[in-house]
Amino acid sequence: MESVLVTIAPRTARPDWLRAPAPAGENYRELKALIDSLKLHTVCESAACPNVGECWNHRTATFMILGNVCTRRCGFCAVQKGAPLTVDYDEPRRVAEAAAAMGLRYVVVTSVNRDDRKDGGAELFALTIAAIRERIPGCRVEILIPDFQGSHAAMDIVIAAAPDVLNHNIETVPRLYRQVRLGARYERSLDILAYSKSVSSGMPTKSGLMLGLGETLDEVLAVMRDLRSHHVDLLTLGQYLRPSPKHLPIIRYVPPEEFKELRRAGLEMGFRHVEAGPLVRSSYHAADSAGR
Repeated sequence: MESVLVTIAPRTARPDWLRAPAPAGENYRELKALIDSLKLHTVCESAACPNVGECWNHRTATFMILGNVCTRRCGFCAVQKGAPLTVDYDEPRRVAEAAAAMGLRYVVVTSVNRDDRKDGGAELFALTIAAIRERIPGCRVEILIPDFQGSHAAMDIVIAAAPDVLNHNIETVPRLYRQVRLGARYERSLDILAYSKSVSSGMPTKSGLMLGLGETLDEVLAVMRDLRSHHVDLLTLGQYLRPSPKHLPIIRYVPPEEFKELRRAGLEMGFRHVEAGPLVRSSYHAADSAGR
């Protein structure tokens, strides 16, 4: 493997290996109708995930709680930014209802950043976990949390709800944080992942990175080593895709072969599972990576 990811101008069109199934089909339409009828949000739609066609046709989705307006303005994310919505305390029940209607036995829940709230929205994560388990006994729940501005008190709330997997994405390398993750700090993200393990050592933790924003291979490997040294168990690596011309540009399309090499390197570092590929996202094949 080369020592650096070479920075080159992006191609005018996506490579063939970045093609994803179109969002269509009977299951897709049924799930969209269900989500709309329950007035729920999914990161699949709000973040313009390229896998929405594949996942929804397999009747899986990642629920996004606490509204669909984020208090941060990250340069990579398609989720709407602005003044946050009022917290809807009936939302956990509706998420559970949707998960039951979809026949899910493994549910992934994420949220927008809610820096307007003292607990960052931790309370609603806990309520959603409880609602899902009450509605679907035995169902496993993975949560993809924001950084809660580093609050250990907020982390205690979600850890006490005993999620089956706790995911928090590191997203990119430290050098690019000011461009990519406005309002976030690399050390803070590492801290909340480590804190989760210190409180609940048996709970798997998970994190992920986007590639193609100008990082070098050495930087990626350094982040992977940092995650392992903070006891992260599961890792996702995927290609950054620009949601609109207003977002950060793609510096490079990383070919599948390099993702395979990074997966191999991650397993050698001791990650329990590494999901790596151009179309991989945080919750892609989440149940399989968690050892369902």
